[in-house]
Amino acid sequence: MSQAPPNGLRSTQVWIYIGAALFLLALLLSAVLVPDLRILHSVQALIYVAVVVLARRNSAWGYGAGFAIAIIWNGMSLFITHLIQAGAIAFWLSLRTGRVEQLVPMTVTLGGIGHFILIFATIAGVFRFNAETRKWWKFAGGGVLSIAYFALLVAFFRPH
Repeated sequence: MSQAPPNGLRSTQVWIYIGAALFLLALLLSAVLVPDLRILHSVQALIYVAVVVLARRNSAWGYGAGFAIAIIWNGMSLFITHLIQAGAIAFWLSLRTGRVEQLVPMTVTLGGIGHFILIFATIAGVFRFNAETRKWWKFAGGGVLSIAYFALLVAFFRPH
C-alpha cells in the first residue's frame, strides 16, 4: 500500500501541474494559430509530460528538467526575442481597446507565466521533498537532458 505524500508535496505537485498545463495550453494555442509550428510544439510538449510524470514520482530528474527548460525558455523569451513583453503589451491593449490583434505573443506570455510557476514549484519540490542521495546531481542531469532535447528541437525545426 502506498502512503499519501505530505500536504506540502501535494501542493508543490499541483503547482507543477498548473505551470506545465499553462505552458501546454500556450503550445496548443500557438500551434492552432500558426500551423507551421504544430509538429515542433507537439514534440516540445513531451518535455512537460515527462516533467509532470517525474514530479508525480518526486524525482529530482523531473524537477531539474522542469526548472532548466523553464529558465532557458523564459530567458530567451524575455531577453532575446522579447515576446513575453510583446504579449503583455498586446494583452493590455486588448483590455483597453476591446480588440485582440496580436494573439500569438499573448500565448508566449501565457507560457512564460506557466514557466515562472514551474520554476518556483520545481525548486520547492527539490528542496522540501526529495531526500534521496545525489539529488543535486539528478537535478542537474534532468536539466541538462531537457536543455539538450530542446536544443535538438530548435536545431531540427529551425526555418531553412
